[in-house]
Amino acid sequence: MRELPTYTIQQLALRNGQDREEVWIAYKKVIYDVTKSKLWRDGKHYEHWAGQDLTHEFGDAPHNENVFDKFKAIGQLP
Repeated sequence: MRELPTYTIQQLALRNGQDREEVWIAYKKVIYDVTKSKLWRDGKHYEHWAGQDLTHEFGDAPHNENVFDKFKAIGQLP
């Protein structure tokens, strides 16, 4: 497995679909690019906002971790 670049939480926060075109989210310290997902349009997915680590919010999700399989892991948090 290739080593992913490390981004700070501040760099992740800029990829919120508002400040820049990229829409990124993190789960268990892995950053995923969800820019092309229609479910993350404008950086929002139901009550969740992009540009942050959503690990602590995942318990409320109606899906399991396999949902991240369809997105490219592009980085990691320190």
